[in-house]
Amino acid sequence: MIKILFLIAIVGHLLCGYCDCLLTYIPGGKKFGAKQLKDNALMADTFEKMPLKNPVLSMLLGCLALFMCSAGYYGIYLWMKEFSEVCAAIILISSALFLIAGTAHHVLCGVAEWMYISMGRTEEALRAVIKLFKDTSATMIVCYLGWAVFGIALFVSVITGKTDLPAWACVFNILSLYALTFPFHIGGTGNWCGAVMFAGLLMLI
Repeated sequence: MIKILFLIAIVGHLLCGYCDCLLTYIPGGKKFGAKQLKDNALMADTFEKMPLKNPVLSMLLGCLALFMCSAGYYGIYLWMKEFSEVCAAIILISSALFLIAGTAHHVLCGVAEWMYISMGRTEEALRAVIKLFKDTSATMIVCYLGWAVFGIALFVSVITGKTDLPAWACVFNILSLYALTFPFHIGGTGNWCGAVMFAGLLMLI
């Protein structure tokens, strides 16, 4: 059962990574980055050829993808229960925070892009987007806080020998993998790392 849950999560993370790319990469070879929020001329140029269907598709598929991911995190909780009730509880709670707030944050990112494009990529549109991000920043904070706590709890459990995995298996951790790949600034990095984490755990457990 746990392996099946991991397989579902792999597909979910791959799908969510694709949804992230729909928001990050614009037809024509341009890429959105957070620094562009400081310069509307650059933002407007970047999103010139972005079709409205991209953020809409990203929002809809992203919700399904994160629901699928939740199966795998619940699977890790079930597996961890055999070794530590405390660590399992931390993993369950942090995963729930990460996935619930993450779903909201993902949808809000799609809404922000849709709104910016629909409003004509103007200065007013950019101000509205920035205000939206500021007013809903709690979703992002809770998402990444839960994500970090989950990663730390799993890493510590493996590296200290609380599980039956070898210590080197700590590399199959979304936090460890993200730290290694972050410098490359690839769209959807967190989700590609999540897929690798579950693939590694699937082979080891």
